[in-house]
Amino acid sequence: MTGTLVLAGTPIGEIADAPPRLATELAAADVIAAEDTRRLRRLTQALDVQPSGRIVSYFEGNEAARTPELAEALAGGARVLLVTDAGMPSVSDPGYRLVAAAVERDIKVTAVPGPSAVLTALAVSGLPVDRFCFEGFLPRKAGERRSRLREVEGERRTLVYFEAPHRLDDTLAAMAEIFGADRRAAVCRELTKTYEEVKRGPLGDLASWAAEGVRGEITVVVEGAPDAGPPELGAEELVRRVRVREEAGERRKEAIAAVAADAGLPKREVFDAVVAAKTAEKSAEKSAAKTDSSEGK
Repeated sequence: MTGTLVLAGTPIGEIADAPPRLATELAAADVIAAEDTRRLRRLTQALDVQPSGRIVSYFEGNEAARTPELAEALAGGARVLLVTDAGMPSVSDPGYRLVAAAVERDIKVTAVPGPSAVLTALAVSGLPVDRFCFEGFLPRKAGERRSRLREVEGERRTLVYFEAPHRLDDTLAAMAEIFGADRRAAVCRELTKTYEEVKRGPLGDLASWAAEGVRGEITVVVEGAPDAGPPELGAEELVRRVRVREEAGERRKEAIAAVAADAGLPKREVFDAVVAAKTAEKSAEKSAAKTDSSEGK
């Protein structure tokens, strides 16, 4: 019988936010894999829990090497609890490798839902929440950071990032340059903690504010790109689309109306393009006929 991998969400600040199941899982796990064993000790003390299982470290530096060991424990029937310093494991934290290894072996993977900096920041940002994408941490090097930002320059969904406080000013300045200084954003600092702060405003203003120095855990939420509307189509392309519809059996009037609706243009503009094209074709035909007549003489 194989075991179970449990991904446990931990508080991102306020210890009272810990889900009740977290204490139960900490006490019952056969193995607890912790990003920082010292933080784990503080967490268990705060929750008044005495773990009975083996505790091992599982962080970025040893994640690749330790994953096979934990996968073997799972295969042998162990209940392995994975906890990171804050939030949900594998979300910009160690965990993905172990989840992938467990799934590959057809081992059950479940979770203890908990606080999330991504969703908390998104909810308090004041920006649209119906559609969003999480981009994690940006590259540390300036050139790579700018390239990554350009990849989502036209992204219309709200963007959520994690960032280190000492790089925040450079990141916001790059965002203001690439996304536009007027693009709305929110810098969420120390969420659920004593000195929680949410700074909202245009990227340009936030970049100036951050230049003075910012401390704490940072989540940045950025408004998506504005709707650019339908692409502008030239007269030649409008005429081509009308002809395609006519060849498919539509009457010209109906074809013109459909093309205008698709392009977001007045029907008159498409009609004029079609008429101009017909006039040019007739003129070209007359010119060709005159040339043929002259050559015949």
